[in-house]
Amino acid sequence: MRNRQETFALRTEASIWQRPIPVAAIILLALAIHGPLLVMQLPATTSYDANLHIFFASHYAHHWFNPWNEKWFAGFSQTTYPPLAHQWIALLSYVVGLAEAFMLVQLAAVVLLAVGAYRFAKLWVNERAASYAGVLAVFAGSIAFLVYSAGQLPTTLSASLYFLALPYFYSWCISASWRSLLKGVALALAAASAHHVTLIFGSVLFAAPVLWLAWYDGRENERPGAPILGRGLVFAAIAAVGVGVVLLPYWIAIIRHPIEQMPIPHASRSNFLMNWVYGMNYFIVPYGALILALPFIVIKGASNPRLRVLLLAFWVTFLIALGGTTPVPRWIFGRAFEILTYERFTLWATVLALPIVGLLVAHVIDRFPGLGAIGVSTAAIASLALAMGWLYWSPFRTSSSLNVDSVVAFLNRDGHDQYRYLTLGFGNALPKVSTYAAANSVDGEYNSARLLPEMTRYGAAQLTNAKFFGVAGMDSLRAMLLHANHYGLKFIFVHDPFYEPLLVFGGWRQVESYDSGAITVWSKDDAPPARTISSDAVPAPWEGWMWGLLPMGSSFLAILFAWLLVEPRRVQVEPRRAHEGATLPRETPERVYASEVRS
Repeated sequence: MRNRQETFALRTEASIWQRPIPVAAIILLALAIHGPLLVMQLPATTSYDANLHIFFASHYAHHWFNPWNEKWFAGFSQTTYPPLAHQWIALLSYVVGLAEAFMLVQLAAVVLLAVGAYRFAKLWVNERAASYAGVLAVFAGSIAFLVYSAGQLPTTLSASLYFLALPYFYSWCISASWRSLLKGVALALAAASAHHVTLIFGSVLFAAPVLWLAWYDGRENERPGAPILGRGLVFAAIAAVGVGVVLLPYWIAIIRHPIEQMPIPHASRSNFLMNWVYGMNYFIVPYGALILALPFIVIKGASNPRLRVLLLAFWVTFLIALGGTTPVPRWIFGRAFEILTYERFTLWATVLALPIVGLLVAHVIDRFPGLGAIGVSTAAIASLALAMGWLYWSPFRTSSSLNVDSVVAFLNRDGHDQYRYLTLGFGNALPKVSTYAAANSVDGEYNSARLLPEMTRYGAAQLTNAKFFGVAGMDSLRAMLLHANHYGLKFIFVHDPFYEPLLVFGGWRQVESYDSGAITVWSKDDAPPARTISSDAVPAPWEGWMWGLLPMGSSFLAILFAWLLVEPRRVQVEPRRAHEGATLPRETPERVYASEVRS
C-alpha cells in the first residue's frame, strides 16, 4: 500500500482575531439571534406577508392535493405560487400548529441563508473572509427587513437554497463530480419550488458569475474552457427540465391566465431620492452599515480580476433594487417593471456583496486587531438594530396584530358560512380571518391570482384597503358592492368608519359590533347564499397530484443527497496568498481541496 499526500508550508500560528469562524458557530449565532425573535412570533404581528403565507399553508394542511382555494376571490388556484415553503408549514403544523410552523420554517431559512452566504463566499475568497461573510449575513438588515417587516418567507428560503446549490454547480463545472451534479440540481429544484421570482431572475444573477468563475479558475490552471462551459450548460439544461416538470401546474396556470390586470402601485418602485421615507424603508434600513462599505466593494472588486464579475452581478442587482430611482429596472423588465416588487433584490445584492465585505472585515481586523473587531461587531449589530427599530419608528403600519376572533366566531356560527364576506379596514389581518373562518371571501391579498373583473379592471390591490388606492380603489369596491347578490356577499366587517356612509347609502345595515364598536358587522338582507363561480382556472386532478408530490419531493431529495452523497475525503489546502483575499493558487482551482488521501 502507498500513502500519498501533498505537503505545504505551514504558516505561523494565527492569533484569535485571524482565525476563520467555524460554520457551527455561524449556525449557533443565527439561532441565538433570530430564534428568540421568531419564538415570540414577531413576523405574525409586524410583517405584511407572514399571515398570507400562513393562509396558503392552511389550505395545504386541509387539502394537500387540491390547490383550488375557494376562500379568496370566489376561488383561485394556488398553483400560481410555488408551494414548497407553504407545504413545509402545513406538514409541521400537524405537530406544532400553523403559526409555530411558520416560525420554524422561517428560522430554518435564516440559518440556511447564513450557511449559503458562507459557502458562496468560499468560492470567491479565503476561508476566513468567507466566515465573516456568513456572520454578517446573520446581522444583515436586508434579511431582517424581509423576515420581520415584509414577511417574505418564500424569498428567503429560495435564496438560501440557491446559494447552497452554487458551490455544487461550481464543483461540477470544474471537476465533473456526479455527486455535485445531483446535489446541485436537487437544491436548485427545491429553490425553484419555493419562489418563482427568485427562479426567474435571481438564479441568473447568481449562477452566471459562478459559471464565469469556474471558467476563469480552469483557465488559470491550464484547463480547457470548453468542457467547463459545456458542463455548466448541461447543469442548466437538467435543472431547466426538472423545473419544467416540478412546476408544470404553475406554467400551465401562467400560460392560461397571464397577468394582464391593471398595474398596482408599490412603494418599492418609487424614486427613493424624492421620498425620504421610501428611501429609508427600502435603502437605508436594508443595507445598514453595508452602505459604508460600498466604496471598498467597488475598488476591491474592480482591482481584482477574479472578483470583477461578482462586482458586476452585485452592481446590476443593486441598481435593480433601487426601483424607480434609476431607469435601469424599467429598461431591463419593460412592462414587467410594474408587476415586480424590488425589496428582494436588496437581499440578493447583499449576499452578492458579502464575499468582498468579508475581505474588508479581515483587513480591518488585521490592521486593528481588537479595536477593529469591536468596530465591525458594532456596525453589524447596529444594522440589525436599525432594521428591528424601524418596525416601530416607520410610518408604515400593518394591521396584522388586529384581534379577529370575534369575526371568525361570527362566520363560523348560525350558517353564516353559506354566504361570502368582505372586510374593510382590516389590512393584513384579512388572511387571519380567512385562515380560521369557514366562510369564503370575494377579497384576498394575493394580487396575481385575481380573476374577478371587479378587481382586475382597476389599479387597486385589496378591497379591504380600497381607500388607500384613491379613485381606483373606491371604484373597485363600488363595483363589488353593486354585484353583491351575484357573489352571495352578505356580510361586511368594518374596522374603519370611513366606509360606513358608503354601506348605508348602498342599503346595508349594521347588525353587530365588537371591541367597543371598533369592528362593526353589516348585512345585506336580500343576498342569496353563495354559489360556486365557474372558472377555467381550476386545476385538473392530475395537476393537484403533481403539485402535492413533486415540489415537496424535490426538497426531500435534496436532503437525501446531502446526507448520503458524501464527497471523498480530501486534504484541505491553504490557498497561496490567502492573506491577500481572493487570489487562488494555480494548483487548486476547486478552491479549498487538494489531492485525495489514498492508501
